[in-house]
Amino acid sequence: MRCVIKHSLPGRLRLQLPRNLTDHEALALEETFLEMTFVRKATAYPHAAGFAVEFEPTKSSHNAVVGRMAKITFAELNAWRPNDAFALAPRSRELYAKLANLTAWFVLRLFMPKPLKTVLWFWRALPFWKASLESLRHRRLDVAVLDGAAIAMGFTQGANNAGETMFLLHVGEILEDYTRKRSESSFAQSLLGIPTTARVNRNDAEVEVDLSDLQIGEHVIVRTGDAMPVDGTVVSGEAMVNQSSLTGEPLPVMRQTGDSVYAGTAVEEGEICVRVTSDPAQSKINSILAMMQDTNAAKSAEQKRIENMADKLVPWNFALAGAVALATRSLSKTAACLMVDYSCALKMSGAIAVMAAQREGARRGFLVKGSRYFDAIAKADTLVFDKTGTLTAATPAVYHVEPYNGFSRKEVLRLAACLEEHFPHPVARAVVNAALEEHLEHRKLHSDVEYVVAHGIVSSLENGKRVVIGSQHFVLEDEAVQIDAQQLEHIHGLALGTSPLFLAVDHQLRGVIYIDDPLKKEAHSVIENLHAEGFRRVIMLTGDADRTARRIAEEAGIDEYHADLLPEDKHRFVRKLQAEGCKVCMVGDGVNDSPALATADVSIAMSAGSAVAREAADIALTSDDLYSIVYLRRLSRTLDRRMKYGYRFAIGFNSLLLALSIAGVLTPQQSALFHNASTIALSAASAYPYLPAPNGTTGRFRTSASR
Repeated sequence: MRCVIKHSLPGRLRLQLPRNLTDHEALALEETFLEMTFVRKATAYPHAAGFAVEFEPTKSSHNAVVGRMAKITFAELNAWRPNDAFALAPRSRELYAKLANLTAWFVLRLFMPKPLKTVLWFWRALPFWKASLESLRHRRLDVAVLDGAAIAMGFTQGANNAGETMFLLHVGEILEDYTRKRSESSFAQSLLGIPTTARVNRNDAEVEVDLSDLQIGEHVIVRTGDAMPVDGTVVSGEAMVNQSSLTGEPLPVMRQTGDSVYAGTAVEEGEICVRVTSDPAQSKINSILAMMQDTNAAKSAEQKRIENMADKLVPWNFALAGAVALATRSLSKTAACLMVDYSCALKMSGAIAVMAAQREGARRGFLVKGSRYFDAIAKADTLVFDKTGTLTAATPAVYHVEPYNGFSRKEVLRLAACLEEHFPHPVARAVVNAALEEHLEHRKLHSDVEYVVAHGIVSSLENGKRVVIGSQHFVLEDEAVQIDAQQLEHIHGLALGTSPLFLAVDHQLRGVIYIDDPLKKEAHSVIENLHAEGFRRVIMLTGDADRTARRIAEEAGIDEYHADLLPEDKHRFVRKLQAEGCKVCMVGDGVNDSPALATADVSIAMSAGSAVAREAADIALTSDDLYSIVYLRRLSRTLDRRMKYGYRFAIGFNSLLLALSIAGVLTPQQSALFHNASTIALSAASAYPYLPAPNGTTGRFRTSASR
């Protein structure tokens, strides 16, 4: 492309293009240059045929920019497609262009002959009246009917009055549409920044890679409790897959060789190998779009009440306008009453406030699936924590290995790792990591494994002997492995607050692995902050022994704890709290927490938790930092206050406008101007950050300057 360099400074070029650009070409030009790592900002001026680039102030960067500009063609720009759908979010220049075109159209009509002007304004009014008739056909008295009636009233006072009314309505629509789309895009962009990984087979070895490094055609391994990271086709294995996030179907479905699977679903049972069939980045975008649709469905009772009230107030606008018409016989005052409604401000500001909270939540380390969950967090008075992987470190470690009955220490650890490698729970990873650190290769020594939730693992060795690994209750009581009281006392003495993992072969104890699961360093401070934020009770539920649970509870400052619990026990305990009148928030990470998570008034899944737990939860943490829960509580309570303030402001200010209109202080056009301005201002205030950024500034994503 032949361009003229208009200005050149170190690190900045301003170029004159051979012709004006379309919006698509301008976007493509900006994004093409932003892909260059040394480019800091790229701004296209489509209607002025200009382009400005800021880059690292080096000669090589300057030459690279000039060289790229010389090679790029209009055909290349028109063929460009974004990496993600959210790159097509409206830019500020598009807003300015629309407003400029609308203003020019309006001003030109003012100088036309009156008959032609009237015809043109009448033609411009047809879309408004068509929308009004469509609403009336469906027996709805809504904002579209108000607008149509106001324009009709304007024509009774002259074509210019009708034109001014339509101009202001168009301005309001453009600004409201831009504000809403920018808020949706900002929320989506915040979700795109969340890292995702997948396990793949490379060079005959299983490795974990970032989703961005995944290639089409590679084989991804997905096991019980895992999320499906990509869209693909099953090439081996079979699994029960929960697809409720996409289809709404609550029951899992069988997926086996040849079946398609989709990103965002979760494997509840089994193991499959999936061939990647579509761009992993696009799979993630589809998951985000599905989540945003769920967000719209999961509105809080308060948000629904406000939106329902907004709809119910429209008929009262007509009633008020009719009363004013009868009382004053003034077309101007009647039209002014029709220009002010409560619906736009109430609906738009509420939706934007929720999206802003979700966007900020994503940046703070948590994803909230809808406004009703913010509302539930704000009202919760009882917080229930799981222990392992929640209050304790996400990566517990093997503290000690004690062999028994002829097994060596290495044999115990090797066999345990061989069994545990099939499951994503933190304790399982600790055993596998310990074997890897000691370079203990563990080829498959057993047949298929069975995971008994909250108990342990059952399998059989090549020689047919039954092998089990799990808790004391599971191995010694359920599996009837016999050891004497003195030996059990010795095991408890070695535990010292750690969690013993029992390994038995053919009903004989072969080893005990002591797992040290230290408390997260921020846990005590977080509990103190949550008490300060209004939680009356903070409770810990765990399947571990009482001794371990007591130590963790004392270190964390937990109000009460309950140990030796099965999943159904946790579920019953949450039910019991609710029966007592508590508003319960449950925090967990494992498959065994899913029943309790699903039962609680609101639930939170940890970032390292299983996909099944994250599917059951209403809120998913994307950070290991427990302070995310503190930020969640603060943000939820702030959102509640902001929603109520927006409701009071919209009712109060628009009521004032109606009063001034009835008094004759405001003309219909002035009423529309102030009404639209207040709606935009309230929406902008609703989008403002809720909490101060850690460094005192609000985080931003790297984008082109014109966004």
